[in-house]
Amino acid sequence: MKALLLLMTLWSVALPLSAAPPPASGMEQRLQVLERRVKALSDLVLRVERLQREVQQLRGEVEVQNHALELLKKRQRDLYLDVDRRLSGARQAGPGEGQAPAPGRPATAPPEPAPVTPPPPRLASRASPAEERAYQAAFDLLTQRRYDEARKAFGNFLKRYPDGRYADNAQYWLGEASYVTRDFQRALNDFRRLLERYPDSAKVPGATLKIGYIQYEMQQSAEARKTLDGLIRRYPGTSVARLARDFIRKKGL
Repeated sequence: MKALLLLMTLWSVALPLSAAPPPASGMEQRLQVLERRVKALSDLVLRVERLQREVQQLRGEVEVQNHALELLKKRQRDLYLDVDRRLSGARQAGPGEGQAPAPGRPATAPPEPAPVTPPPPRLASRASPAEERAYQAAFDLLTQRRYDEARKAFGNFLKRYPDGRYADNAQYWLGEASYVTRDFQRALNDFRRLLERYPDSAKVPGATLKIGYIQYEMQQSAEARKTLDGLIRRYPGTSVARLARDFIRKKGL
């Protein structure tokens, strides 16, 4: 009986020991450490890529704000020129009809007002007030980050003023509204349309740079490198060329 009890006691103690998993070997421990490190590196890569996308979006927003500042400066300059022309015309008009002639001088009729000097040719191509209002309204939507509404407004603007003073700018910001929301295919089409319709626009370098960025995002690395290399050759020493070189270096293109 005592032997039976001793056997049962030993069996009950040995049972949990046999059920316990064997300790992990040294190789398994090293593999677990490596797996944790790989996961940490993967998380870090994802964070870096997300930060790069945020930086690109912020650059786009800075570009929008800079353009808004340029528009404000242009308005102030146009207002100053308009006031200056009005004052010049008033000075050239001579004394008023009710002003008495100076003593000892014969009374003469007031001189005919001098004709207002016609504006230089560059002012002749200025946008109409309606066009300026439509463009400003669309651009205001962009600065407010109302990108879908901005796209619609710029699209309507281009339908109404396809050859207007701000048509090339509108086409560029149309692409930018899609780019910052990562609608890359639509943005690519918009920027390419700018190159086709307005090849002499000052926005061509910026649009070409964005095309290179988009091609990289769309896994078209060879095309992106070709686009950016062409940009560097065509506009050496410019800020867009510097950005293109930095992008090539950072992305390893």
